[in-house]
Amino acid sequence: MSERELYCDSCQGVQRFETPPCVDGHGAECPELVCTRCGGAVLIATFTFRAPRLGQARGQSPARRRAA
Repeated sequence: MSERELYCDSCQGVQRFETPPCVDGHGAECPELVCTRCGGAVLIATFTFRAPRLGQARGQSPARRRAA
């Protein structure tokens, strides 16, 4: 089990969190963590965002942007 310290809302302080046995097969990379003091659970989720294209406004043609 991996451990890390995070802020626990229930305990109102920094506590040790650990990954419980994962039934989804994530192993040590399981996104679920449990507070070792109160048992409160958190889910660590990562998101990937596409970078916006700079300089292109929606609904405007390229010629219109240059003239403005």
